[in-house]
Amino acid sequence: MRVSRPLAALACVALSGVGLAACQDQTVGTITGHNGGRTVQAFTNPSNEGCHRFKADVTRVENSTQNSILLYTTPDCTAPKGRPSTYLNMQGSDEVIKTAGPWRSFSIAPA
Repeated sequence: MRVSRPLAALACVALSGVGLAACQDQTVGTITGHNGGRTVQAFTNPSNEGCHRFKADVTRVENSTQNSILLYTTPDCTAPKGRPSTYLNMQGSDEVIKTAGPWRSFSIAPA
């Protein structure tokens, strides 16, 4: 049985869409943590789930993704009483206020 080219192209596009939908558990882009002028760590396409820990203290974060993130001063993405997490919008960057202390982890903000 011979399949027409338009039908084959349509099937290919449909299968590509299914493959892309399966990858939505990741944030597309890079989140980079810095301390002074030094890059501490970069996370490329991090998972939308769970806590992501920086391997060293971070004083500036660049969020080059299509998702907003929450920054924490603790290594386990918890906010100590009286010190809430910091919301960083997509495609943004932020620096630590000296009284807040360095960031140690982040999570992807709920949509």
